[in-house]
Amino acid sequence: MASPVNPPRGMRDFLPADKARREHALGVIREVYRAHGFDEIETPVVEDYARLHAGLGGDNEKLSFSILKRGIRPEQLRGAVEAGDPEQLADLGLRFDLTVPLTRFYASHRAELPPVFRAIQIAPVWRAERPQKGRYRQFVQADIDIIGEPGLLAEIELITATSQALAALGLEGCVIRVNDRRILFGLLAHCGFAPDQHDRALITVDKLDKIGAAGVVDELRGIDEAAALRMGEVLAAAEPALESGGGIPLTREAIAAVLPAGAAESGIESLAELGSALEGGLPEGVTVRFDPTLVRGMGYYTGTIFEVAHPGSGSSVGGGGRYDGMIGRFLGQDVPAVGFSIGFERVVDLIELPEDDGPDAIALVYDRDAAFEDLAALKRELVARGHRVRLEKRQKNMKALLERVAAQGFGRVANVRAGERDADALDLRELAAV
Repeated sequence: MASPVNPPRGMRDFLPADKARREHALGVIREVYRAHGFDEIETPVVEDYARLHAGLGGDNEKLSFSILKRGIRPEQLRGAVEAGDPEQLADLGLRFDLTVPLTRFYASHRAELPPVFRAIQIAPVWRAERPQKGRYRQFVQADIDIIGEPGLLAEIELITATSQALAALGLEGCVIRVNDRRILFGLLAHCGFAPDQHDRALITVDKLDKIGAAGVVDELRGIDEAAALRMGEVLAAAEPALESGGGIPLTREAIAAVLPAGAAESGIESLAELGSALEGGLPEGVTVRFDPTLVRGMGYYTGTIFEVAHPGSGSSVGGGGRYDGMIGRFLGQDVPAVGFSIGFERVVDLIELPEDDGPDAIALVYDRDAAFEDLAALKRELVARGHRVRLEKRQKNMKALLERVAAQGFGRVANVRAGERDADALDLRELAAV
């Protein structure tokens, strides 16, 4: 049993320096996204149980945390267990991503929003993951979504804005892998998988990074032997281009060269148009490449899908795609939508951020006999001038005190004697020189 002084397993506390670093990174992301015309919204951390388990969240639905109904009686608990029906016990749950809440938000507020709505959501989500490096049960997602734009302009805006956010954070070497669900379904049909086998087959193809091509083919044999062998041929044909240093360019010729003839022409044309629009528009250090094996396991994707890879991370550091049919589940009519999410926890561990505050942060070290009203007046005056101010009582080990406030981002220090309350008379010294 975990010690009661520790946070719950798979969740974390953040010390002030860590929290400041995270907020700085989130501020960089917000600034870039707002510059691209997106507006931030906020939704509740809980949603209706039925909405979270509507079959659109893929495996994440199995990882959702449910909230018990109030006033459950023992006989109700026994009945739910015997019936194998957890919905008898829970009516709410913690959100496992920000897309499901956004679709509910849009359905609720559509009349108050512009025809094409560009949303920012930066907030924590919860999944009952098995805790391990890079995976936590509570983590922050940074999402942008465009609702109401049916054309490729939405994908272009999202990829451009996200790539610039990653560049602004100093994350170099990012590769945005792109595919289209129409291409995936076209490949499955070409290989001979029946339409009712497509979802199962995609779940297996999505394991390519974990079990390799041979493992994928072996698992697909359980669905259709002949189709599995043809899928193995497709994977073998694409493998050299995928493993080359440059990847597969997002051009019609390069995409068609690794796909069977006649497979998903509409998807190929769409990706080629996307690649042409993005050419020369991405910041240095970010490239975009076609990956015919990219699946993304969320069941709500309908068209373009994308994922951000980085050599410093064993998993993706971002991803998203088009989900045109999802809002219709709540609104009663289809509305085009596409989104891109930055995996903040993975990104923040990969970047170096500048120290915050610097010389504008001042530590006032006061004598024990200094009057509280004088200290309050000094602090009030310095804060009004735009400084961050910390009051610290003088102690015997001044070296330890100064090292601590320096580590917390304070760049200057001043001693405050009894009777001092004139901010202009303070002897401010650089902490590095003390």
